[in-house]
Amino acid sequence: MKDAFAGADVSSYDADLNRGLRFSGENREYFARGRLAALARGLEALGSSSPLRILDYGCAAGETLLLLADRWPAAQVTGVDTSESLIGEARKKNRRIRCAFRVLSELPADEKFDLIYCNGVFHHVAPRDRAGVLAWIASHLAPGGFFALWENNSWNPGTRWVMSRVPFDRDAVPLSPAYAVRMLRQAGFQVLSRDFCFFFPRRLNALRPLERWLRGIPLGAQYQVLCRHAPPAGA
Repeated sequence: MKDAFAGADVSSYDADLNRGLRFSGENREYFARGRLAALARGLEALGSSSPLRILDYGCAAGETLLLLADRWPAAQVTGVDTSESLIGEARKKNRRIRCAFRVLSELPADEKFDLIYCNGVFHHVAPRDRAGVLAWIASHLAPGGFFALWENNSWNPGTRWVMSRVPFDRDAVPLSPAYAVRMLRQAGFQVLSRDFCFFFPRRLNALRPLERWLRGIPLGAQYQVLCRHAPPAGA
């Protein structure tokens, strides 16, 4: 991926995104915390509640990485991004001992992770390049490690409306949930679960407890595909 923030005002991204999210009544931190809660439930269901090495692929300025570190306090958490400007912002803001930030090309080829988290990255990756990104991710998963792919649900009209109002997302190529599952399987991943999240805006907050029973319905604003990489037979 190219550095889409090269020469841009990095500080404007959060403001643009929060303006786009305004109709939901929430900000980006609400959604980040919700994603990690859903991820933790998914891992616990698979008997893996305590990853010790976590990678945030496409970490931007590092806000979600800090939430990952809070949720799994025993883990060493690393964030990578192709954007040197965003990694620079992350390093200036965050100096925790258990958190590290690297430009993607700086990550050693043999470094492995128990969990790789990736939110909202693939709709910025050209379709022809997605298989290569997935191969890179597979190469950095430890044996038995998990890949959590989060994407905006293109079947949700509210999501499409928000993306149309965030300048950084206007040239994005969304992934439908069905496409994402097919893409992962073609890249050699074993899909373990697919869940949808964020059905109700704040004004319908009383209905949010129902979301745990709606996660199989493809109408949530975002979805998670949790998977493992399956090595070739005989490998």
